[in-house]
Amino acid sequence: MDKKFLNNQEEKLKKIKERLERELSSFAIKSKKTKNDWITKYPKFNGGRQEEETDEVEEYGNILPVSYTLELELKRVNESLKKIKQDKYGICEKCKKPISKGRLEAYPQAKYCLKCQKSFNL
Repeated sequence: MDKKFLNNQEEKLKKIKERLERELSSFAIKSKKTKNDWITKYPKFNGGRQEEETDEVEEYGNILPVSYTLELELKRVNESLKKIKQDKYGICEKCKKPISKGRLEAYPQAKYCLKCQKSFNL
């Protein structure tokens, strides 16, 4: 893969990483114990009435899947940045063939070529 393309992809990935971390930090904090792990903050409402406590639980339950999705995407971005440094970027993890530039431009953190990705979604 040519150097200019890789540099562009690296910049895209860094911007995506910044956005994901910014989104996560609005309701989670980075773990001090586990690298690249985020801990979702439990929402706190002032009061203590049963209705407010129910709202806290409901809001927390709504935030958890969002947090998980963002963390997973951040992990993929970090893995892609690492692959660029190791000259392994753009290789399908399943079939080991190159991932098309078009797919990488559309989704820079792609782990699989389109053919292999489709086989997972059946």
